[in-house]
Amino acid sequence: MKTISKLALIAAFATGTSGLALSAPAFAKDKKADAAPAMKLSPEVQKPGVAAQTALAAKDYAGAQTAIDQIDAAAKTDYEKYIGAALRYQLENEKLVAAQTANPNAPINETTLAGPLDALITNAATPAADRGRYAYRRGALAFNSKQYPIALQYFAKAKELGFTDPNLPLQIIKAKMDSGDVAGATADLDTSITQMTAAGQKAPEEYYRYAVAKSYAAKRNADTMTWLKKWITAYPSAKNWRDVLVLSGVQQNALIPLDEAQKVDIFRLMRATNSLADQTDYLQYADSVNRRGLPSEAQAVLKEGMAQGKIPTSNTMAKGLLADATKNIAADGPLAGLEKRATTAANGKLAAGTADAYLGQNNYAKAVELYRVALQKGGVDADDVNLHMGIALARSGDKAGAATAFAAVKGAPKADVAGLWTTWLGAPTA
Repeated sequence: MKTISKLALIAAFATGTSGLALSAPAFAKDKKADAAPAMKLSPEVQKPGVAAQTALAAKDYAGAQTAIDQIDAAAKTDYEKYIGAALRYQLENEKLVAAQTANPNAPINETTLAGPLDALITNAATPAADRGRYAYRRGALAFNSKQYPIALQYFAKAKELGFTDPNLPLQIIKAKMDSGDVAGATADLDTSITQMTAAGQKAPEEYYRYAVAKSYAAKRNADTMTWLKKWITAYPSAKNWRDVLVLSGVQQNALIPLDEAQKVDIFRLMRATNSLADQTDYLQYADSVNRRGLPSEAQAVLKEGMAQGKIPTSNTMAKGLLADATKNIAADGPLAGLEKRATTAANGKLAAGTADAYLGQNNYAKAVELYRVALQKGGVDADDVNLHMGIALARSGDKAGAATAFAAVKGAPKADVAGLWTTWLGAPTA
């Protein structure tokens, strides 16, 4: 019987909880004269009660069983019934512990605890402070038996009765999740994270990973994207950025359906977050931009990959791409001539294309200037231009301007890509 830790890997939550050992009321052979009437025991209950406690102390479980059966048969008042249920719970709990100690690998059958726990929860004589504890334990029994709706009923009862164990919210979340209520479970998890943040605590990363994994498995793509953004904002490492961006838009069947050209803006964000992981990432990125007429960007990406040791200097494909990009740069010549023509063109297409080229050269000021010309002249895909202008502004350090540009991107899937860039603007530096 294990206890769920708040810091445990939430994608693999433990399914059990610790046994709650009961301190049964002591029996005196002679009741005090001034004892409250509700606490009095008849001789028919008092005698087997003493016998039961004596047997339990000696680990004579058969003797304890006989005595407790006698208590149940003789009990008339709520208090006497409470005594019988309390002792039976203690007996069954001790038997489970003994069995587990004798054979740790044997399966645990906790169902024998259900009866006494139900009796303790519903009995008016059970101390109020204990009823919530018993309700939680009863919920754990149902949870361990995969009876999630029943578990949720008892967990709700425990909460209603004021039980405040830190495991309770997590048990409710796990029970909801395993019952198929992914939306309810992740909403509760979000509330828990918000409460922890308000209290000055940082939620464990496993909470975010758990929500992402469960939302993704349930094909709740919008929720998955939301949790990916929450996760990367809380834990913005380069590795995490790569995981987020690959799942979002790079891998096959990604959350955002992107064509090859649109994936370039995801690769640009990977570059900005230092999350291009290996030569495959760098070569795919460089090849895409080179074939789309952006040889300066291809050249820069390849040189960065080589300088960081991500691309071996002996890599044949890298050498070929670098030579091709260098040749294309020479053939294109300076961008100044294109820039001049773009400002006098009838529409903004040449301005947008020249701005993309300046973006590839990391000349963000010129890129922004020409993107604005393109929007002013029209005849362009405004979402595409605003997305790229936002990237240029973001890379130049103008976060406010970038946020405005990204917010102007309205159509899917580019708006989703813009949302990832916006998340990067607000995320702490990795």
